[in-house]
Amino acid sequence: MVEIKTRGEIDAIRAAGQVVARALAAVRDHATARTRLAELDEVARSVLAAAGASSPFLGYQPSFAPVPFPAVICASLNDAALHGIPGRRRLAQGDLVSIDCGATLDGWVADAAISFTVGPPNAADDRLIGTARAALEAGIGAAVAGARIGDVSAAIGAVGRAGGYGINTDFGGHGVGRSMHESPSVPNEGRAGRGMVLSPGLVVAIEPWFMAGGSDKYQIDDDGWTIRTTDGSRAAHVEHTIAVTEDGPVVLTAA
Repeated sequence: MVEIKTRGEIDAIRAAGQVVARALAAVRDHATARTRLAELDEVARSVLAAAGASSPFLGYQPSFAPVPFPAVICASLNDAALHGIPGRRRLAQGDLVSIDCGATLDGWVADAAISFTVGPPNAADDRLIGTARAALEAGIGAAVAGARIGDVSAAIGAVGRAGGYGINTDFGGHGVGRSMHESPSVPNEGRAGRGMVLSPGLVVAIEPWFMAGGSDKYQIDDDGWTIRTTDGSRAAHVEHTIAVTEDGPVVLTAA
């Protein structure tokens, strides 16, 4: 069931979104060469704790996962697109890093993700990350009252396909509110004019992730979580939680 949020509930999600924004900024600032991924998780944990927030990621176990997720961030490197588990691996100069983070504050959840490189990006990574960000902006721009889910999906997919990147719709955007994953689903590709009509008060996470090699296929590591490109190409993932309002889309996880 799709839940429409009141203005006060959207404000509460925005408060959680500001915690997410601070956590992502702190993680990015800490992500230098030789830093262990587990250290980035500790940085995010500290931000959540200071805000009196908890993590919707920690202990989360959807049907596809063999074990609960053990961290408060997903840290995916290079050919890993989503759901990477932060462990003892150290970052290296030139790594492409995608960090996904959520926060639960006073019972309300927000979710966002960023991609960046350790040190200056090469041209290919810069283009991949820039295209993912452009697709996110296009998806947000399409999330207006009276439009349809398919309009958002089509806007994201058009940007990704124009860049020549692979897109898979098994994992994508979703409703957000009292829990991290609510209805509706917001695929990263679709047909304009199709799907549910967007009403004021709808809150969703829009999250493009693209694969540089152009293939739409992925594989899952033995850990049951980490999603990688099948061809070894790099991947990028970006996300914001947004609210549909009568005055246009409002980003709730912007710094």
